[in-house]
Amino acid sequence: MPEDEQSDTEPRSFLTCATEVARLLGVEDVAVEPGDRHARLLAHAVRKPLLERASLPEELFDPLMAASVYDPDPSFCRWFVEPAVYAFGRRRVMAALVDYLRTGTDAERAGAVRAWYCAHVPLHADRSPAHGSGGVRDPVLDEVQDIKDAWLETSMRVFAEAATDLRMRHRVLLGLPTSRAAYPPRLHDLLESTLASARTHTNQHIRRWAAAAGHDAA
Repeated sequence: MPEDEQSDTEPRSFLTCATEVARLLGVEDVAVEPGDRHARLLAHAVRKPLLERASLPEELFDPLMAASVYDPDPSFCRWFVEPAVYAFGRRRVMAALVDYLRTGTDAERAGAVRAWYCAHVPLHADRSPAHGSGGVRDPVLDEVQDIKDAWLETSMRVFAEAATDLRMRHRVLLGLPTSRAAYPPRLHDLLESTLASARTHTNQHIRRWAAAAGHDAA
C-alpha cells in the first residue's frame, strides 16, 4: 500500500485524511457535520493556508496525497494536489499517484486517476510563495516525462488485470492517449497487447477507444 496501514478502528476515509491535514497545519476543526459535509468543510478550511505557506513540512506530504486520492469529488481534489505540487514538486506528486495506481485498492486507483488530472495544474509564481525563492523554481522539481511514461505503463497493466472490475478498466483506459506517438518505444508491445484486448471487450466505450488508437497506429 502507498500509505501506512490504518488501524482497524479507524478505516481510511476522506474525513480522516482531511482531519489529518488540518491537524498538521494547526487549523482548528470545524463544527461537526455529517461525514461528507464535515470532510468538505475541513477541506475548505485548509485550502487557503496550504497555498499561503512558503513551505510545507515533510510530514504533510503523505497526508496531502491521501486526501487527494480519497477526495471523491474530481472538482475539489485539486485543493490538496495543487499545494503539494507547489511545495514538493510535480515529479514527487505524480510519482506518488503512480504508486497508488500500481498498488492501491480499486477505490485508491480511482482516486489516483482523478488526482492525476489535477497534478497537471499550471504553476505561477504569484499563486503560492512555495513556487520558489524570488519566483525562481528549481526545474528538477517538475521533470516528469519518465513519471508520465510510468503512468501509461501502469494504466495498461491495471487494465490487463483480470481481477480488476469493469469500472476500473474503463476508467484507466479512457484516460490513456490514443496517439501511438504518446508512448515511448519500450511500451509499444504493451500498447499492442492492450489494443488487442480492448478491441474485443464487451464494453462499447473501450472498443471505441481501441478503434481510435488502432486507427492512429495504422
